Amino acid sequence: MIAGGVGVSAIILASAELFTALKFAGAIYLIWLAIRTFREARQLLPDQIAPIGSKPAFLDGVLVEALNPKTAAFFLAFIPQFLDPAGSYPALQFMALGLVSVALNTLVDFIVVLVASSAHSGLVRRPQLFQRLRQGSGLFIAGLGVSLALARRPNS
Repeated sequence: MIAGGVGVSAIILASAELFTALKFAGAIYLIWLAIRTFREARQLLPDQIAPIGSKPAFLDGVLVEALNPKTAAFFLAFIPQFLDPAGSYPALQFMALGLVSVALNTLVDFIVVLVASSAHSGLVRRPQLFQRLRQGSGLFIAGLGVSLALARRPNS
């Protein structure tokens, strides 16, 4: 969102080479996460998983979003229509609206975490279900990585 406000997103969208590089970096990272998730599904039971901590989880999330060119495309396609061209500091307007979007997305993420944490006790009692859910998550993440790798650069 900040990158969009200062124009980095526009540069990425204007440069086919930068878009492609960022796209493939994000796709490779997602596929690596998918392989790791799928592989760990066979090795770990729900009660054996040590929490990774909030800082590494946060950094993983930031890295995934930062390497996703669709995030840049979304901010550049959606937010400008709500900017006041007669107003001052359009970059600050852009960042403020982007911050609202990020806050709403974060709220949804917290709700997902609450639901997932309440489901944890049920998964501890059903390790096969836990394994299948992790394998499904790995396949889903791999699909996202392949989808990102095949994504075409948006027309500007």
